[in-house]
Amino acid sequence: MTETRPAPLTLFNSLTRQAEAFAPAHPGEARVYSCGPTVYNFQHIGNMRAYIFADTLGRTLSWKGYKLTHVINITDVGHLTSDADAGDDKMEKAASEAGKSAWDIAKFYTQAYWADVERLNIRQPAKWSIATDHIEAMIDFAKSIADKHCYQLDSGLYFDTATVPDYGSLARAATDANDSGSESRIDPVEGKRHATDFAIWRKTPEGETRQMEWDSPWGKGAPGWHLECSVMSKMYLGEHFDIHTGGIDHREIHHPNEIAQNQAHSCSADTGASIWMHNNFLVDRARDGNAAKMSKSAGEFLTLQLLVDKGVHPLAYRLMCLQAHYRSELEFSWDNLLAALTRLKRLVMAIEPLRENGDAAEPDHPRLLELLAAFDEAVSDDLNTPKALTTLDEVLAQKKIDSSQRLAAIAAMDEVLGLQLGSLVRADLRVRPAAATISAEEIERHLDLRQQAKRDKNFPAADAIRDMLTEQGVEIMDGDPLRWEWRIGA
Repeated sequence: MTETRPAPLTLFNSLTRQAEAFAPAHPGEARVYSCGPTVYNFQHIGNMRAYIFADTLGRTLSWKGYKLTHVINITDVGHLTSDADAGDDKMEKAASEAGKSAWDIAKFYTQAYWADVERLNIRQPAKWSIATDHIEAMIDFAKSIADKHCYQLDSGLYFDTATVPDYGSLARAATDANDSGSESRIDPVEGKRHATDFAIWRKTPEGETRQMEWDSPWGKGAPGWHLECSVMSKMYLGEHFDIHTGGIDHREIHHPNEIAQNQAHSCSADTGASIWMHNNFLVDRARDGNAAKMSKSAGEFLTLQLLVDKGVHPLAYRLMCLQAHYRSELEFSWDNLLAALTRLKRLVMAIEPLRENGDAAEPDHPRLLELLAAFDEAVSDDLNTPKALTTLDEVLAQKKIDSSQRLAAIAAMDEVLGLQLGSLVRADLRVRPAAATISAEEIERHLDLRQQAKRDKNFPAADAIRDMLTEQGVEIMDGDPLRWEWRIGA
């Protein structure tokens, strides 16, 4: 579509605690770095919320006309079992428990993550940046800051956080308090000068051999988790770029440590990115009714595949995320998810007839142009997707406006929403639950038999078929061309 989208784009900057007008470092371009997954396990749906948010940001930047360069890293080394820079390396631990190589673990779970990315209709970034492909660059980066900002201990090379200005300002901005809260999450290491100092390079202990280790000036070992993002963001986006995203948990330790490294490398107070953005937690009340952030450390966790196994299309989860603002906590419950699935079905049911009436046509109706402007204002206001979705509903409600124009307006909005509204049909949303014991072909055959029984006025036989299908988790929809769909219980 060719109409202008004039609303100024404002984004909430966690560093300054306020919404700011987006002013790219390079006119007409938007350069974005997103902290990616640590590939030692499947990603839970709370993790995937971060990538839906980052994708929505990227889509909005494209919608606003910027040439987008988006980089997402894959952490396959260096991330410890505690986000607080302590414990065992997650990759090494997972490999040991599985009896496989760390490289095989990384490959398997990277592929699983990419499959979830595809199922959620998250766009491919310009670059998937894999940590172990950049070890030499990380060593060179560490060399450049070691003399002025680091010191060695028996366990490796550590960054002295007192050597950079206002360390931890991002965490303090996020909590509006001092940094004692984040310090309390960091386990003490003998010899550290300050509680907040963190590892740049972890030396392999004497007598041990890691699966992932490299030679360095500080001994054989592996990089600290925080190092990779500073190195790869600068390599692919430049010394200073526009936006850095991540989950809200990264505000307290990981991103402050990145900023400290960036400042040390640039010999300035430059944090590396103009705007730091963080999505809030997905809160799971499904098991015991008590709110708690979703995490792998809690044991059993919800994956996208589990939702699919329950019969829920992945895009219902995407819609559930879009119904809440990214900076708000999002409560997960099966009822909330099924409500999002129902809303997605209604959207598809309303849009399918529009597609049947012909191709989309450039909208020029005043009401549609007004709604497109309202949609632009919503997404330009710090990605207000809940409000943007109401404008989509308003477009569908304009029954008197030509269907081809409404279809074009919906397609334009879906450039940001990413719900595949131009191609999704109701049958796509009829996802077979893993527990189902009857096939779609059997259901169709029984429905044909039921239809014949009704024609023969053999209503007891028709009712018996209906009852049997209901027991199999199949919902009969008399008078509906789709005829049936899976009955999904919360």
